[in-house]
Amino acid sequence: MNRLVSDTAMVMAAGLGKRMRPLTAAQPKPLVRVAGKPLIDHALDRLVEAGIKRAVVNVHFLADALEAHLAVRNDLEVVISDEREQLLETGGGLVKAQALLPDPFFCINSDNIWLDGPKNAFADLSARWDADKMDALLLLVSHKGASNFVGKGDFHMDPMGRLRRRRSGRIAPHIYTGIQLVSKRLLREAPAGPFSTNKLWDRAIEEERLFGLAFTGRWFEVGTPEAIHPTELALTDGC
Repeated sequence: MNRLVSDTAMVMAAGLGKRMRPLTAAQPKPLVRVAGKPLIDHALDRLVEAGIKRAVVNVHFLADALEAHLAVRNDLEVVISDEREQLLETGGGLVKAQALLPDPFFCINSDNIWLDGPKNAFADLSARWDADKMDALLLLVSHKGASNFVGKGDFHMDPMGRLRRRRSGRIAPHIYTGIQLVSKRLLREAPAGPFSTNKLWDRAIEEERLFGLAFTGRWFEVGTPEAIHPTELALTDGC
């Protein structure tokens, strides 16, 4: 197995899951089942397959149910970052959890489902990582490799891998998969309270320290109930 630069991943699981209603009326989105398995277990299983030993999971909406589900896993260490009192969004969630995280650390969304290409996604990120140049390295997929995705894309990437935002009125070729490798430098001088990671990424773009890596596998956006069935079909077919 290829060496990983971190043994820990932050798993973002505190969102309200509004787009997944009505399935999230009585359960948190990470527990919505796809292909017979809760979304968060798809993500955690991939961490275990990659050799990641520890997951820091933030919780907010229906947190007791999610914590109870996570408590039965014994194949990796699960540490809870508790946001019951206030939902901190993605950036604020990272800042709150940073004392629990090494430098660098992986970060993934809890609703991620993907099929790896020739190499494991976390091994690919590790092989590309350059701590001297990068505050964050984002795993990106093309429109062709993004199942269920409807949108104009997120980033343009130069030949060195540096990222810039999609230009207004344009289509960007690269879509963020919800998987990244992060230096704690990205979190420095962060705002207090709730805020989006986009704020930190924008600063890294200005400093030419936000990089991307093209994913060679297939990624599924499972943000709405309508996306579940086609995802299950694809996973069953293995294509």
